[in-house]
Formats: sequence, structure tokens, C-alpha cells
Amino acid sequence: MKKILLVLVLAVFASCSDDEKVDYVAKNEQEIKEYVEENNLDAKRSASGLYYVVEEEGTGFRPTATSNVTVAYKGYFTDKEVFDESEAEGITFNLSQVIAGWTEGITYFKEGGNGLLLVPAALGYGNSDRRGIPGGSVLIFEVKLIAVE
Repeated sequence: MKKILLVLVLAVFASCSDDEKVDYVAKNEQEIKEYVEENNLDAKRSASGLYYVVEEEGTGFRPTATSNVTVAYKGYFTDKEVFDESEAEGITFNLSQVIAGWTEGITYFKEGGNGLLLVPAALGYGNSDRRGIPGGSVLIFEVKLIAVE
């Protein structure tokens, strides 16, 4: 019995990687706060941990978390390295099919509105690498909500 317990304990410790020991929630929170301060942004923090800046609220319809929307955007890291960008005419998708930071964040705007979403990893791609985005990354998006369907 002691041998089985020892094997289980060793297996648990062996399965813990360095990435699992990183507290990305606290790290991302600090990184976002520093970015906001360095760039003199008037950002608000939601209960989920998403930071957002409404530069223009817009005057049209406000989307819900399940709306189809057309959005023009540029995505980059806190060091301003761009990882993705739409065409000026934007891209159309359903808000239920994107990262949680977008599902929540786009609803702070009305059609014609624009601003920034500062997305911690927990509301983005998590702690795993994804399409050139390192795990645990804070993602910043300049967004313009073109249309709500």
C-alpha cells in the first residue's frame, strides 16, 4: 500500500510542469495595469478581469453575446507586436464563437463604436500556445464595431 501511495505522489509531482506553477491571472493583471498606466488609458475593469476602453460608444444597436457582428480589428501584445489584423471592411462572425474576451467586450460598444479590449489569458487562449500566440499572453485589440445583425 505504501508503494502505491508513493507512486501516486511521485506521479502527481512529475505531472506538474513549470507552466502550471505560473500564476497567469496575477501576472496578466499586473501586465495590463502597467500597460494602461504607460499608455495613459482610461480603462475600466469588468468583473471577469477584462479591461476595456470605450473611445466612441457608437449610436447604433448594441450586440448581445450571441449576435452576429462585423468588426474591424488589430490584435497585438503589450509590446505592440501585431499578431493579427482584419481588413478595413472588417470580418463577420457570431460572438458566441470567439474568445470570451470578445464575447463580453464587444457588447460594451454600439454600432459605429470603437475602442480597446485588454484581454487576459483566462479570457483569451489560456495557458497554451495557439497559432503563434504564446500561452499566458495578454492580448490587446483595437476594435471598431461596424455592424450588428
